[in-house]
Formats: sequence, C-alpha cells, structure tokens
Amino acid sequence: MSSRPPYAVLLMNLGTPEAPTPQAVRRYLKEFLWDKRVVDVARPLWWLILNGIILRTRPARVARNYQKVWTEEGSPLLSIGRQQAEGLAQVLSQDGQKIPVFLGMTYGEPSMESIGRELRKSGIERLLVLPLYPQFSATTTAAAFDRLMKSLQACPHWPELRLIRDYHQHPAYIEALALSVEQHWQSQGGPADQLILSFHGIPQRYAEQGDPYPRHCEATAAALAQRLGLSQDQWMLTYQSRFGREPWLQPYTDETLEKLGKNHTARVDVICPGFSADCLETLEEIEEENREIFMDAGGGAFHYIPALNASDAHIALLSQLVKQHAQGWETP
Repeated sequence: MSSRPPYAVLLMNLGTPEAPTPQAVRRYLKEFLWDKRVVDVARPLWWLILNGIILRTRPARVARNYQKVWTEEGSPLLSIGRQQAEGLAQVLSQDGQKIPVFLGMTYGEPSMESIGRELRKSGIERLLVLPLYPQFSATTTAAAFDRLMKSLQACPHWPELRLIRDYHQHPAYIEALALSVEQHWQSQGGPADQLILSFHGIPQRYAEQGDPYPRHCEATAAALAQRLGLSQDQWMLTYQSRFGREPWLQPYTDETLEKLGKNHTARVDVICPGFSADCLETLEEIEEENREIFMDAGGGAFHYIPALNASDAHIALLSQLVKQHAQGWETP
C-alpha cells in the first residue's frame, strides 16, 4: 500500500462513563474497579465488596458529580482527548506525512477493540502508544498497556509496537506546566501565597511494593518549582482522590487545604500536573469540593489552574514525544 502511513499514534487515557447516569456509571465502575492493577484485593472478597456494596451505593452519587461537569460534547475527558488527538495529528502532518492519531480508553469507549478495527482498515503496521500519564504507575500506565495487550490476544497479525512509559521530567512538559502557571499569575497580578501541586493518589502499600509513581511526582514537582523560581515555603505537593480505608500517599490535598484555610491563607492556587486533561477529579473534586473545604475553613481566594488539555504547549510536547520515539519509522 503506497498510501499507507509509516506509523500511527495511539493516545490512551483512563476512560469515562458514556453518560452521566447511574446505569452508565455503574457499567464504567464495574470494569474500572475490577482491574487488579487498580484494586489488588483477593478476587472472591473484592467481588462481594464491589457488587454487594460499592456498585449498589456509589453510582448514583458519582453520576450526580458527572452531571455537574458534563458538556454538550459529553464527558470533558473524552471531548478534550479528541481535541488532543486532532491537534497532534495536525502538527505531525506539517512534516509532509499524514500520521493517524487515535484515542483509546483503558475502560469504556472508545475501546481497544474498536481502535484495532480502525488500525486494520488503515493498514497500519507500526503503532506508537502514548498513555497520557506523565508519571508512571502500575495503576494507570501499566493498566493501559495490559488492556492493549489483552485486545491483541485474538489477533493473528500484530503491528510493531513502541510504548512510551512516562515523561515526568521531559523539558517540554515542565515548560508547558510552567507557562500555564505563569499565564495564570499574570491574570491574577502575581503568585498566590501557596501553589498546591495535587497529584492523584495511590495506596501507600503500592509504593512500598515498588511502584515508582511517588518518585515521579516528586521529581515533576521539584522541576516545576525550580523552573518557576519558587522557594520551598511557596509550594506544596499533595495527593488527592483517595478511596477506601487503607493509607494512601500523603499529604492529602483536602486535609492540606483545610489546614491552610484554618490558617487564613489569603490565596491558594492549585494545579494538577498528573492530569493531562480536565476531568471529574479536577473540575468537580478540586474546583468545587476542595474549594469549598478551603473557603469554609477560613481561607481566602482559591484558584484552580486548568490542566494542559489541548493547549499549544501541550500539543508541542506530545509532538516531541512522538518524534523522539518514532525515529526510524519515517517511511512505510
């Protein structure tokens, strides 16, 4: 096929319910929370907990939260992901070759199987896989790779694969984060009293078993603070979105903001560097829930700095990652 692209790119993210309804959320949570990468409790016990308690009580509440952030284009994570894929394809095509960019989800739609059908129709023989998780964790990046490999189990013909593990210290990533913070500061007349760098948490036990995620988060935070010229007392790294009763990575974002509020901190800015696209955990948990925690405790102004989303700096970073890892694949 003379018109066959030299390779394709697969962007991967966590996933989203198909609709902000209890039924759709239940289907999504059932797939997501059954993954051993996410919850490693013994299967018989976890089946009872998941099906007997969580999937009976949690979907309605989570659906109400999704309804707060749902847009005309659907889930923010999915609509922004499509913008990211389209933007990356446009930048990659500027070199004279059309490089297809697909968006797939670890859980829900678009599924790996649906992407596989599109790849076969396009005659793709080389696939560069880029999970949109800057920091590696077995709960996210490895789970995405697992899902991809599972989708290929029934395929007699595989494409050549290259997997990008992480980019937590990539200069273009740190620069994109710094630019987003600086643009926010310009709009607000200067830095806040505290810049909170909130990352999604994982159980502390996972880190003790060897998951490098907290080290990656710490490296990202330190690099960003250095690029912004912040002193140690001007910023803090925290972890959000804990689930269940066992200890997760600390300090916790909500407890940190409550303490800052009780100390009558005049202004805090919060950025979530581990989220490549705004979603429920940023738009509802941080922008709404944690804002309320901080202000109810006595804090002043609260600002959430949006994720990189489909910004020019983010698309430029993704383009650099693709070109770096696709070397040698310039011709079909």
